[in-house]
Amino acid sequence: MPTIFTIVISLVIVIVGIVFLIWGLLSFKVKRLIENIPTSNIRSIAMGLVEIFGVVVSPKNNLLKSPFSNKDCVYYKYKIEELQSSGKAMHWTTIRKGWDFHFFYLKDNTGMVLVDPRDAKIDIPVDNVFDITIGKDPPDEVKQFLHSENIAFEGSLFGINKTMKFTEYLIAPGDTLYIIGTAGDNPYVKDASVEKGVEDVMIKKGKFEKFYYISDKHEDAVLNKYKVKMWGGIILGAIFIIVSLLVLTQF
Repeated sequence: MPTIFTIVISLVIVIVGIVFLIWGLLSFKVKRLIENIPTSNIRSIAMGLVEIFGVVVSPKNNLLKSPFSNKDCVYYKYKIEELQSSGKAMHWTTIRKGWDFHFFYLKDNTGMVLVDPRDAKIDIPVDNVFDITIGKDPPDEVKQFLHSENIAFEGSLFGINKTMKFTEYLIAPGDTLYIIGTAGDNPYVKDASVEKGVEDVMIKKGKFEKFYYISDKHEDAVLNKYKVKMWGGIILGAIFIIVSLLVLTQF
């Protein structure tokens, strides 16, 4: 007869398995969505959920500066981590993170459309990582950002540098992006209509179509990513559930 401890352990394992299964099924749902939406030419996009691919263009050179490398961009996300001790163990702790954006255009060989990246799942790789430690100061751009944010990189003991890591992600003019989002009314143009032209349209997160995804990968790479997630979730979920049943039935 299984003990209370065994029952609790098996329940924890089965819950983990269910979580993995749900993760796999949600990934399957996204994969099917991507497969079922054809890539549209920007000039001919219709209102509603669309899939587009093109090059980032900044409207009227309205650019941001990235926090650590001071590069031109239309979107950035950053993270500052510090190596801290907890007992005998050392671990990285995020002490500050943030992001900023400007609207930008996505352009293909048929036209371009305005994009509002707010609330999108943005899947882009790390662009720059800077680190400091004893005897290694941060670059001047990082120093300037730390000073503006009132973040100290030197410890209180003898002014010795802390061990820190600065990571930034960027979307810059000239980058190629794959976007699934909702083509809706551009609030900066009066009397929006598809017939009037794509200048009346903005890509954004929809009220009803909640999926909004921006990536620097091609569609095939995005599909492969979700295939891996789907099968990983399903297989791991099944394994955990089977293990939980084995734990119970061995008593």
